Amino acid sequence: MTDTRAYHHGDLPRALLAAAVAAIEESGPAALSLRDLARRAGVSHAAPTHHFGDKAGLLTALAVEGFDLLAAALSAAGDDLLDVGVAYVDFAVRHRAHFEVMFRPDLYRADAPEVRAARERAGASLHVGVAALPPDRADPDGSRTDSLAAWSIVHGFATLWLSGALPPDVEADPRIAARTVIRRLFPSPSPLPPPPPPSPPHPARTG
Repeated sequence: MTDTRAYHHGDLPRALLAAAVAAIEESGPAALSLRDLARRAGVSHAAPTHHFGDKAGLLTALAVEGFDLLAAALSAAGDDLLDVGVAYVDFAVRHRAHFEVMFRPDLYRADAPEVRAARERAGASLHVGVAALPPDRADPDGSRTDSLAAWSIVHGFATLWLSGALPPDVEADPRIAARTVIRRLFPSPSPLPPPPPPSPPHPARTG
């Protein structure tokens, strides 16, 4: 008898992506199996192939979702580069499975139009914080170098954190630790100093 559970699922693609997130968090993306995803989602073993084609197709959809989530998180942080950087690290910690797939283009179809568009949205959100750097901090030759530097800092910190490679005395909250590190290289724009108090009036001359 044919298993028809796949056709009675409310949102099968969404359920399969959620199952993929759970599997990747447990064992990493390399060990991902479409048959295991079907079992986790409670659907027929053919359902993942029907909706995504193959493993690369499913991971492509997961990467698109990840870049869109990242773009939203960075946009919500505003235009302060420090806050944007902390939001990047926060995203990596909260969405580890997406993060592990997004930057492994060997696992999915990185040239797919939907991937390029989502990746550009995320990059534009990071660039907003770079563009807000004060003139004395900005790259005189343009913001491309600053954007690469900012991304390298926050991505490197997030990767080190997730891999457990940071020293044991680093602050336990990744957001606080990231803020401390990012501030040293990309500080927030400092407010203008208050104006000096007015000089006391000269005493009136007498005599």
